[in-house]
Amino acid sequence: MFIGHALLAFALAVLAAERFAVPRERALRYGLIAGLFAAVPDVDVVYAPVGLMLRSAATVSPDVFWETANVIHRGPTHSLVMGAVLAVAVYCWAVGTRGARALSLSLSVLLVAVGGLVSGVIGGVVVAVFVLSGFVVGAVATREAVPARPLLGAALVGLLTHPFGDLFTGSPPPFLYPFDVVLVAERVALHPDPTGQLLAAFAVELGAVWLAVLTYARLTDRELPALVSPRASLGAGYAVAALLLPAPTMEQSAHFVFSVLAIGVVGAPVRPLSRGVDPLRAVVTGLAAVTVAALAYALAYGIL
Repeated sequence: MFIGHALLAFALAVLAAERFAVPRERALRYGLIAGLFAAVPDVDVVYAPVGLMLRSAATVSPDVFWETANVIHRGPTHSLVMGAVLAVAVYCWAVGTRGARALSLSLSVLLVAVGGLVSGVIGGVVVAVFVLSGFVVGAVATREAVPARPLLGAALVGLLTHPFGDLFTGSPPPFLYPFDVVLVAERVALHPDPTGQLLAAFAVELGAVWLAVLTYARLTDRELPALVSPRASLGAGYAVAALLLPAPTMEQSAHFVFSVLAIGVVGAPVRPLSRGVDPLRAVVTGLAAVTVAALAYALAYGIL
């Protein structure tokens, strides 16, 4: 999910930049910055290690990690309001004038104060990490010579697209936090069957990744078929997992997600130390193998 958010923002930013006739190299740079901003809302999982320290080591597991993270996950950092204000704050800092930077600091303090007042001390700390992360990405953009206005656009694309991606995989985020207004009350149902819902959400994530791959390939004049090795077809063997593994759901998905992603190893070079290895081809082959594996599993599950 984390990668899907970033890659979707990357693709959208690049496509938007191309529409405004931005040169390819700059469009790629803007896309990368947008992708980094799209990852910023998920810094709220920083609470999980703190919460886990309060537990016995014997009780720590992946499920416990996410249970702890979800105390604050998809909270204030996933708000369109908070994201838009952070984007403006980062933009004002990049402008560089004394007045603009004073406004930037004021907006940053306001964000942290709102998080603390509405969500308590934990909320305030998490929002502070959220703000700091946004400024770190802004500093990276400045170092890469991204002007203030494109930086604002990239920040808005990344921060404002992220919450919508979570509509398929978890409880809807509070889009208008800190205002007590519910924009979306329930997760978007893609399939009535719990396993079908997981597979459909996984397909949405794969779609976002493929969109980014297609965008990058076109931007760099690479032909997509040439980037896929025949080894990707080995992913079809994952269909047997429908017989061996318990049917996954959104609540119990780790065994499916980690095992199907492991199929991507078929994209690794047969001779990793040999010269002339194409990293992009390895990644795309692995992605194709995972896609084939997910489709094979879905077909096998549907038949069973």
